[in-house]
Amino acid sequence: MADEITPQSPKTNGNKPSGEISIERRMLLALVLMGAVLIGSQYLFKAFSPAEAPKQPATESGATTPPADAPPPASPVADASDAAAPPAPVASDTKASDSKTAAPAALAPAASTPSVVKADAEQRFTIETKTSKIVFSNRGAVVEHWILKGYHGADGHPLELVNQASFAKTGKPFALQIQGQKPPVAPNGALYVAKAGADGKSIDFEYAENGWVFRKHFTFTEDGFVAQVSSGVLNGQTPVPHLLMWRGGFGDPSVDKRYDFQHAAFYDRSSGKLQLKSASDAKDGTVSFTGAFTFAGIEDKYFAAMFLPGMSNSDAGASFETNVYSDSVPYNGDTEEQNYVGVAVGGSGQNDFRLFVGPKNRHILKSVNPKLDGLVDFGWFFFIAEPLFIALNWLTANYLHNFGWSIIVLTIAINFVTLPLKLTSMKSMKKMQRLQPEIQAINDRYKGVSMRDPRAQQKNQEVMALYQKNGVNPAAGCVPMILQIPFFFAFYQMLSVAIELRGASWLWVHDLSRPETFAIRVLPLAMVVSQIFMQRLTPTPSSDPTQKMMMTTMPLVFGVIFWWASSGLVLYWLTSNLIGIVQQLFINKFTENSALVPVVVESKSKRRK
Repeated sequence: MADEITPQSPKTNGNKPSGEISIERRMLLALVLMGAVLIGSQYLFKAFSPAEAPKQPATESGATTPPADAPPPASPVADASDAAAPPAPVASDTKASDSKTAAPAALAPAASTPSVVKADAEQRFTIETKTSKIVFSNRGAVVEHWILKGYHGADGHPLELVNQASFAKTGKPFALQIQGQKPPVAPNGALYVAKAGADGKSIDFEYAENGWVFRKHFTFTEDGFVAQVSSGVLNGQTPVPHLLMWRGGFGDPSVDKRYDFQHAAFYDRSSGKLQLKSASDAKDGTVSFTGAFTFAGIEDKYFAAMFLPGMSNSDAGASFETNVYSDSVPYNGDTEEQNYVGVAVGGSGQNDFRLFVGPKNRHILKSVNPKLDGLVDFGWFFFIAEPLFIALNWLTANYLHNFGWSIIVLTIAINFVTLPLKLTSMKSMKKMQRLQPEIQAINDRYKGVSMRDPRAQQKNQEVMALYQKNGVNPAAGCVPMILQIPFFFAFYQMLSVAIELRGASWLWVHDLSRPETFAIRVLPLAMVVSQIFMQRLTPTPSSDPTQKMMMTTMPLVFGVIFWWASSGLVLYWLTSNLIGIVQQLFINKFTENSALVPVVVESKSKRRK
């Protein structure tokens, strides 16, 4: 078993500025550094053009299937005999509700095992609930489609969670990985006998040959995203350890750079921590974990497929095995291969799980198991992002009924709460602007003085005394930017993980969680214009032409960054700019120009005389 890898929190280094740098230049440097950090993190905003919308595979009788005379796809984790499974003609798709009632297959060792149980032809069975549509194949007793009815992909069709493009390399979801033994038969290419329940919400699969018996059972609920899954493998009367696999990626194919957002996830009850593993964690081979896991499975930004041990929450935390894989495969609609994560769970001769396959909606997740709520990660600024999310949901559900307008109202509220600090900052910056002639006079008197010269300390004393006598805080000009940073990252993370915002529209914006779809994006351009206008209104605490030029180019840098950001994030920043413009106009109009108090600090040599 591989050692568990615990993610470590990143550390920040506090680098102090060196050399002779004025207060004004330090503030400029802070802005430039922030821009550099944001530019360096452009991958968070998906700084590449969105991929073409993936083609949605058909799920009805016209579903694309392998040729009838072709062997099943070889899987790198299946037994070598899988590839040798005899081809069989494909029968027409069969609704599970159309089949006759059959009792669930016994999964425990029986007094005697059947000699041969196998079907004559490949069949497909469809089970539908209010929320999902699942298509099974009896070749391998696997899932070919798992469709969520209430969610849609970029093509407008109901969302497909299974990556059909990976079947040739990885096999299909719920294929078996046999441990410790190599069966003489090919369980992932065999034709199982399928028996569907009369209610159309359950199905049993069984295959037996050469003394080996393989069984799987699935039962679905009508109103939820939860199913019961059981699997059993016998060699004669001996249970054989095995795992159920879901490989080749998972989830929403419309997410840009989706391979970066897909993880194997498991909650270790002993440590009380949620562990996330990416494909890169298994780049050198399969990584295995065994423990008392509350759940384990695979996830992407907005959806999850999680296995919970046992048939109720009272069984949560039972010990089982989880394997993590790195699969180099294309994704639905793509031609290029990328490394996608895969997962397998189980490890016993008989595995019994509750299975959640659905959206990472916090209310739904908590109703299945409270620990599943941890799959929605609000990041480092969770203490801001979570209240923002709650407030945004409350505004939308009770009053505005649109997330775009809710973002605007919430941004106005945030700026209202932080108004006293911002007003103090604006007044201080205006005073600093008026003090520039005095500051310049001091600089002229000490022109050419180096940092090692004792007179440099005298110069700094005069500058600070001037600020103090006129009630100026030289660091106050940074307050508006500092206030925005936590809310900026909180909004970004919230828009990235909250499924409620996936597909939420506002005016011309089709999806607030993604960039605008127009070739010329209105919100980023409006944001740049508003920021330039706001900076023209804001007093510049320095007459340095270099600083003025940098302050003019910063909006352009931000415009490039925000071009690829989610529309909801740009809407937040644009609204903040517009509010800032109104506040600055108010300050410029109603703030009185009180008389300045010049200060001259005598040198030590003069005071001794």
